[in-house]
Amino acid sequence: MKPQRDLVGYGATPPQAAWPGGARVAVQVVINYEEGAENSVLNGDKGSEAFLSDMVGAASHPARAMAMESLYEYGSRAGFWRLHRLFSERRVPVTVFGVAAAMEMNPAAVEAMLAADWEIASHGYRWIDYQYVPEDIEREHIARAIEVHTHVTGSRPLGWYQGRTSPNTARLVVEEGGFLYDADSYADDVPYWDVRHGKPQLIVPYSLDANDMKMVALNGFTEGEQFFRYLRDTFEQLREEGGRMMSIGLHGRIAGRPARARAVARFLDHVIASGDAWIARRIDIARHWTDLHPYAAGAA
Repeated sequence: MKPQRDLVGYGATPPQAAWPGGARVAVQVVINYEEGAENSVLNGDKGSEAFLSDMVGAASHPARAMAMESLYEYGSRAGFWRLHRLFSERRVPVTVFGVAAAMEMNPAAVEAMLAADWEIASHGYRWIDYQYVPEDIEREHIARAIEVHTHVTGSRPLGWYQGRTSPNTARLVVEEGGFLYDADSYADDVPYWDVRHGKPQLIVPYSLDANDMKMVALNGFTEGEQFFRYLRDTFEQLREEGGRMMSIGLHGRIAGRPARARAVARFLDHVIASGDAWIARRIDIARHWTDLHPYAAGAA
């Protein structure tokens, strides 16, 4: 019987990352673009969105929730553009986790991502919880995500991150077969190969702790200084260890708010000034790892 979980990984001796330029840390920033694809009766859902906004602990309603809708709309109308300016001014590369249905609603934002040479990875077709979605529907949504993504961006996505996954998601991604990496894992500080689903799939792990979602959680950060300190301390610890990857997760409706954006800017300036970071798109990290550590049967 094949093991369903890997609780060992690389153990005490992770492989050498050999990041370009002798960098101590590979820093990877994600902007999640989800606005418009969240739960809404306008999208045919049973109720309104209740997750990941400044209305912490909001209930889902079987009708339109106008305040929740406007919080999400801030992300696409204002927050995204603030983050776009912030990263563009510093010439910092970004990976966007783009929900296909959301990008379809805002071609100008997609155009700006492409003009900045940001990677746009797939964040699925809808920004909903797939935990109990039937397998055939999830498979259909993966196919639809690729189709819509290709139409709005001009090329198919090579990276995948569902986010709110089901027990079937990882297997369905491998079955689809067209992704250079899957980011639906938080299990390590460096990429690794997953062979549980018949074919080797590179996993480039993501992060929920160095993530602005903690700004809108009951156990999270209450203001920008706490967020900055946490990001800085994460970077400094990984810098000391060397050969690690740091993922930072942002959202237009959260980190795109003015005070939080200032914390992000301070952190970016700290990383750039360190001289020890390779700030890269997720696809660049995946290609580097695949070239340096190609899958070998029987290897860790």
